[in-house]
Amino acid sequence: MIELHYPDTTPKTRSQAGTREVFDPVRRQWVHLTPEEWVRQQFLQLLTETHQYPASLIAVEQSISLGALQKRFDILVYDRLHQPWMMIECKAQTVALDEGVLEQLLRYNMSVPVRYLLITNGSFCMGWERDGKTAVSLQKMPAFTV
Repeated sequence: MIELHYPDTTPKTRSQAGTREVFDPVRRQWVHLTPEEWVRQQFLQLLTETHQYPASLIAVEQSISLGALQKRFDILVYDRLHQPWMMIECKAQTVALDEGVLEQLLRYNMSVPVRYLLITNGSFCMGWERDGKTAVSLQKMPAFTV
């Protein structure tokens, strides 16, 4: 389990036409505020503010192909050579981080291979470092040094 230390700031929110929205600084737009989106935005702040990951090397909710299916990953971090480096699957705080969540991330990883895989529901975070065909459980957030 990776211990999470969120920054003191909170994501910007607003009400627009009766709908709650949150500002996504990576996508540079207001998006519908759902429980999962709140976790995603807080985790983005954790990456960029607490761990100093460059926002310019982060992609949010972009499509990937899984055979004939089109899916969307939550967060993908690229290394400085613009190669996929870490993939993060976010769930609402009420969702348990079970085998199904990990299997979803592993399916995405077949299409977009990365070194690090993380799943989070905002309260808990689990991660693995892939090394060939094996994966080692992480005890802390990987430092962005690549």
